Amino acid sequence: MVAATLNPAQARTGYFYFWMATACALFAWGAFATTYWTQLAGGTFVGGFPLMHLHATLFFGWTLFFMWQTWQAANGRLEHHRAWGVAGVSLATAMLVIGLAMALHSVRDFQAQGYGDRARSFFILPFTGIGLFAVFFVAAVANVARPDWHKRLMVAATVSLLGAAAGRVGFLIATGGGGPGMRPGTIAPPPQFAGFQGSLMVSVFLVAGALYDWRTRGRPHSAYLIGVATIVGVGFAGSLLSVTPGWYHFVDGWLALGR
Repeated sequence: MVAATLNPAQARTGYFYFWMATACALFAWGAFATTYWTQLAGGTFVGGFPLMHLHATLFFGWTLFFMWQTWQAANGRLEHHRAWGVAGVSLATAMLVIGLAMALHSVRDFQAQGYGDRARSFFILPFTGIGLFAVFFVAAVANVARPDWHKRLMVAATVSLLGAAAGRVGFLIATGGGGPGMRPGTIAPPPQFAGFQGSLMVSVFLVAGALYDWRTRGRPHSAYLIGVATIVGVGFAGSLLSVTPGWYHFVDGWLALGR
């Protein structure tokens, strides 16, 4: 296949998305470095099981896949980019299924440790993160013929997954850097407004995209504004909703599905 030819301005813009994807990947991998990767390498990781490691493989794999896709687009390999997009749909679908399964497992594990309603409240974090990823991803695929929306919505989809990484940053701060065998899941569920705090942290990536647009286009693209408003809004609303009886009933319905 012959790669498309990009003018210098298009090439610079294309590489911005590659570097955005790289920044997202570095944040995700770095946040999990001491609570997952180095513990696995050092044999100090405790409580691991196949579903957890499959979940990690899929979600960390997405960050690398997104880098690959933005690299191909930046280099004008659009036919390859579109062909690999089919694999991206399959990967995103697997992430949705395995992500929900892992979230339900975590709730049950917290309940077994005696955390009760706090375990139910915790479910709002993975549920909204996976849900936002699905919404932004579907919207990006639906706008594949509108590249300006497609690429920015894909950035928003990837950023919505970084809430777990933001939670790891909060965990490391709260525990003074953690330690061998220490990770979220081995201590109490995060506090009520952890999701909102995480949404503020990860929205910085979309703000950076909006500022780049302002510099290169004269105004931020609506996709970034929608992304920031949605991620922060859901983070705040979710923190309030997560302690209501209605939410506990909703979580119990999900937990009943696996019994």
